[in-house]
Amino acid sequence: MIKRYFPLAIVAFLTSTLASCSLIEGIFKAGVWSGVIIVVIVLALIIWVISKIFGGGSR
Repeated sequence: MIKRYFPLAIVAFLTSTLASCSLIEGIFKAGVWSGVIIVVIVLALIIWVISKIFGGGSR
């Protein structure tokens, strides 16, 4: 009886495992793009502050 359901259990386990891998891949891709956008914004702010400090500004 156990031998009969064992392949079905293996297939169900592999199906759920592969689906979760796909989900985690999507989460990491979103995380990478969020990180890239944040780094670009922070660098732009740093460059802007440095230009205001050393650029002299026209006030």
